[in-house]
Amino acid sequence: MQHKSAIERILNARGISAADEVAEFLSEKPQKTYNPFLLPNMEEGVDLILSAIDDERKICIYGDYDSDGVTSVALLRDVLKEIGADVTYYIPSRFDDGYGLNSAALDKIKAAGVSLVITVDCGCTSVNEVEHAKSIGLEIMVTDHHTPKENLPDCIVIDPLLEGSEYPFKYLAGVGVAFKLAQALVESTGAAKEILTKNLDLLGIGTIVDIVPLVDENRTFAKYGLRALNVTERAGIKALIDKLGIKQGEITSRTISYIIGPHINAAGRVDNATLAARLLQTDDYERALELTDELINCNMERKKFQDELQKVCYENIDDESISRDRFILLSPKEAHEGIIGIVAGKLKEEKNVPVLITTPIGEGMHKGTGRSPSGINLFQLLHSHAELFTRLGGHSAACGFSIAEENLPLLREALRRDMEGMLKENPNLLDSSPEAEIIMYPEEITKDFIAQQKLLEPFGKDNEEPVVGVELVPFDVARMGEGKFLRFSGKLGNGNLIRCVDFRKADEHEGKLSMAQEASVRVTAVGNLDLQSWNDKEYIQLNLKALKL
Repeated sequence: MQHKSAIERILNARGISAADEVAEFLSEKPQKTYNPFLLPNMEEGVDLILSAIDDERKICIYGDYDSDGVTSVALLRDVLKEIGADVTYYIPSRFDDGYGLNSAALDKIKAAGVSLVITVDCGCTSVNEVEHAKSIGLEIMVTDHHTPKENLPDCIVIDPLLEGSEYPFKYLAGVGVAFKLAQALVESTGAAKEILTKNLDLLGIGTIVDIVPLVDENRTFAKYGLRALNVTERAGIKALIDKLGIKQGEITSRTISYIIGPHINAAGRVDNATLAARLLQTDDYERALELTDELINCNMERKKFQDELQKVCYENIDDESISRDRFILLSPKEAHEGIIGIVAGKLKEEKNVPVLITTPIGEGMHKGTGRSPSGINLFQLLHSHAELFTRLGGHSAACGFSIAEENLPLLREALRRDMEGMLKENPNLLDSSPEAEIIMYPEEITKDFIAQQKLLEPFGKDNEEPVVGVELVPFDVARMGEGKFLRFSGKLGNGNLIRCVDFRKADEHEGKLSMAQEASVRVTAVGNLDLQSWNDKEYIQLNLKALKL
């Protein structure tokens, strides 16, 4: 009996098996999207905005300083302008205002003649700040995608994670929630759908860079967003990709995650995210080129700060303490607060434990950020010790917080107890050895499979590049890259050969491979398959993640 194709088996392993689900997942024009009015409080939010427009009141969009917040601001502002709103925006400074709503910033917004504030990508935990806004005569509504606390701000809150929400998909990015609000506004006013389609490029960038699950409605957003990016005429995006040497028509989720996104984020990390917002909203290509130069300089500065902080962090951790505590909590004295999140993410990837980095901000206070591997809900973990923090927000994989320096030892002890308890309950909680989604038949390991694999893109959280198992007999095991990495060849069951490289655990795997090579026995190499070329010849390569004898 003919077995299913490798792609079908991968989809089945990911819980996608019904014919219509498979067709939707692989479709170039996915249809999975939902009625925006299913989001909690959407109808009231639309009524409030349209009432403000009818009364010719000034509206301010208040966003976050990362790429999700910046794209949310640019998208919603464009839509509001198109339907006749008098609209401005405010993006807080990471260094002066901090994350989320800020009372002093709201005072400035009020003084500028604003009547209604709409948050994007922030606000669902800003109870006190919303009360302040109301006390100075500002109307306010919150759109967010972060995890709300028990006490909600006393205003209209649109968030798919609200308790009792009937929205079918809970994991939109901030820009996804902003887009659903835009959809509801366009539907309610009868405005042209083109208002939405011309902003799909921003929707794609924000969704992909914010590392939300690229499944369900987010997959629809990412696919249409990528198509829009590859033909966009937006001056700011054109200038950015031209300066960075990116070819329009060849932009993938990887291009966004590793090139476009970091440049947009860099503005808020080392300067002010308003720079990136201006770039995304300008219609003047020459002006966009100037703004792009500033953004590229910000990213270069970001890299310098990142290298310096990574060096300091590595000097202050040791594998013995990580093995004992199963988390990392660092408080370097002069860490750049715009960079600590990136470094926490890098350490999390390498050590596969929750990582928290804090930096002093004066008056005995620290600002901190955390990143966590899958399997540990970092927001819930920290929220269980909410009394230690003056501010706390985020979601399962990433959090931001403020904490008194005197509470850091208490936090360390609390995390130590928590991790010990969780690992006692589930000893494999932090096992980082990936399992193969499927074992490939030798005849399936072809260039055709590599081409079909592209149908699973865009890759991202919860839709990673396929991890497959390949049974082979290894030979020609050797070091490369000044001895840091490993390469070897493998003989498949049908006699074909495959090249393999190991950039992760060369020391651990070299001995196993040598033993298997001497005994001419098979191993299962687990990793990603891709196509490489050398001297005008193409060959299939497996990027090793794990090895099983």
